Amino acid sequence: MNTYTYSEAKQKLAALLEKAKNEGKILITRKDGSVFELKALSRKRSPLEIEGVNIKINREEIIDLLKEVRERYAGFFILPVTQSILTI
Repeated sequence: MNTYTYSEAKQKLAALLEKAKNEGKILITRKDGSVFELKALSRKRSPLEIEGVNIKINREEIIDLLKEVRERYAGFFILPVTQSILTI
């Protein structure tokens, strides 16, 4: 385990943060004998959080596509009438 003085940690903070992220944890000691642990916290991600896909489609094309789908399936579904976020 790596231990650094407060002065060293202050001077090398960015590097120590990266080291803690990669290796687990870092200890920092003060002159008065206090010891502190620096460690990275894992971020909980939603299973619905996914990378976006760049499909290179503009707003007008999305609106046209939605209109086409609504016309094609007009008799199949009963959809509530709401104001679309894509309203012009």
